[in-house]
Amino acid sequence: MPTEPAEPPARPSVTTSAARAAAVVNAFAAGAPDPDGLAAILRAHGEPEPVRLTAGDADALRTAAARLREVFAAPDTDRAAAALNRLLREHTGPLRLTTHGGAVGWHPHLDHDDDAPWDQWLIASSCLALAVLLWERGRPPGGTCAAPRCRNVYLTRGSGPERRYCSRRCATRERVAAHRRARLQQRRPDRPSGDDRTD
Repeated sequence: MPTEPAEPPARPSVTTSAARAAAVVNAFAAGAPDPDGLAAILRAHGEPEPVRLTAGDADALRTAAARLREVFAAPDTDRAAAALNRLLREHTGPLRLTTHGGAVGWHPHLDHDDDAPWDQWLIASSCLALAVLLWERGRPPGGTCAAPRCRNVYLTRGSGPERRYCSRRCATRERVAAHRRARLQQRRPDRPSGDDRTD
């Protein structure tokens, strides 16, 4: 009897790759993550073992994250596309397909080879994912949190109202602050106009 073909290994998805980019950018926005912390983020977003980063890798990933932040910070679709085009032109190789030696299913890559440095891989895989999201949705693939004290980035949703905050926590905090400001304004007695003389 013929045997059933083996289930193909999982492939990284566009959404997972884009979410990984946002997570790495946010890790550096929060401070200086160590190599183990960055490796944990990569694993949490589907990067297969071995994931071993050095202090030098972490420094290079900081630079890559700063470049990717430009895409998230773009205020409109045209400027997000321009930022992606610049990164694709300056930091990626030609489109190719790989299975990483059969470890996962066939998927596209833009880094120069399967053993590219972590920072080159992050920029290439993130640009590919973010470009697909922009192409599919016709809007910027992400944004920066509107909360004044937050530096996080986020991915835009496929449809619905435009997203402004990275999390419900930031959105709730800003709504509460706006409500308090409005209540404080209501409690202040109105000062008659023109009554600014001093005695």
